[in-house]
Amino acid sequence: MPYLPAMVRLLLRIYWKLSGWKIAGSFPYNQKKMVLAVAPHTSMFDIMIGFGARNQLNITHAKFLGKKELFKGPLGWLLRKLGGTPVDRHSKHGVVEQAAALFSSHDEFLLALAPEGTRTKVDSLRSGFYHIARMAGVPILPVGFDFKTKQVVLGELLYPGTAEEADFKRILA
Repeated sequence: MPYLPAMVRLLLRIYWKLSGWKIAGSFPYNQKKMVLAVAPHTSMFDIMIGFGARNQLNITHAKFLGKKELFKGPLGWLLRKLGGTPVDRHSKHGVVEQAAALFSSHDEFLLALAPEGTRTKVDSLRSGFYHIARMAGVPILPVGFDFKTKQVVLGELLYPGTAEEADFKRILA
């Protein structure tokens, strides 16, 4: 069930066609719940690639997190329409717990996250996405932006276990 208005979906299709990006790999449509770990997140323009890929894959119901302050006023309506879900970074229930709870309150829930946690260059990934997936009992789909070949690369599903270091090596690969 698409949440985006038809005009937005059309504009995203046009953007995708003109930008030259492609999808590499296959999306596991049979998975109703998962964390999409999308990297690298280097600029605000990455969101256009992400929205375009989400539209191409017909997973317009996929969500992303944002600090609750962004969802106040008229911007909040737009962010929600685009798939944004507010979280309270200062709650006694941490962001990981809040995000994991979202999975249990929905029959289908796809959550896209940038594992770097920032747009600046980092040497390692933050682990929140991993702990959200583990706490929610859902798999992780690694998604990479290959800027040289203009491909959104879909990896293999990973079910987080107890060997976090080994899992991260697989995710990075």
